Amino acid sequence: MSRCFIGVSGWRYPNWRSDFYPGGLRQRDELRYIAERMTSAEINGSFYSLQRPSSYALWASETPASFVFAVKGGRYITHMKQLRDIETPLANFFASGVLALGSRLAPFLWQLPPRMAFDAERVGHFLSLLPRTHGEIASLASRHDDKLPPERVLRDVASDAAPAQRIQHAVEPRHPSFDSPEAHRMLAEHDVAIVIADSAGTWPTMSDATSDFRYVRLHGQHELYTGAYTDDSLDSWAQRCRTWLDEGLDTYVYFDNDARGHAPHDAVRLLDRVDGTQAI
Repeated sequence: MSRCFIGVSGWRYPNWRSDFYPGGLRQRDELRYIAERMTSAEINGSFYSLQRPSSYALWASETPASFVFAVKGGRYITHMKQLRDIETPLANFFASGVLALGSRLAPFLWQLPPRMAFDAERVGHFLSLLPRTHGEIASLASRHDDKLPPERVLRDVASDAAPAQRIQHAVEPRHPSFDSPEAHRMLAEHDVAIVIADSAGTWPTMSDATSDFRYVRLHGQHELYTGAYTDDSLDSWAQRCRTWLDEGLDTYVYFDNDARGHAPHDAVRLLDRVDGTQAI
């Protein structure tokens, strides 16, 4: 049965405390609180720096088996290198502990910078390097360099996953040149989803189906990162989610309108609108 996972992009925000998080809740209990009320979260710390295997293992241990994590690819790969000469950086990223999530590992998100236009050769090469199973992650991780000390490396498939278990990827381009038949065809050929992004008109919204799942990022309805979603808008997104579920498509939806604390509230409101039994 298809499933719909709904949550937030990150969960450690000071302005959520004594608002979404009740006063007095310990910081180390915030993820547990999220996991009791949502079905997924994006790990976005991995975008800024390589995380540790112990961190991924802790996050997995603090959430139920039905909860999943999307993992945001490192900005060193997407923004600094802009997908050039990334074989070793990719190996380092996949060696940094993502395998510790085991069966809780949802798609990887690769957010591209707005200045990066579509380049068929560069993008195609990047897509060809992405691992498609837990076993392929382990194999790629073995090629890490000495920038990662031994205690920061994990190359073993978790006990609750299998080497052949599928790994999915989603790309969030922000340059309008990606909204083209050639770019969408390339993503489809590599079975990589194009993110459906709602960004208050800041970046293009690309909704072509390029894989057999849907990945949605909601950055703000009228204001980027700050505005709340209206009831009518959430009703519309809920209907889209139900349509995708009826079509047999797993769906991942993440709210990124976190600056004023709306994201977790909107995630719970959307979950209330989507049949929760399909998200577990």
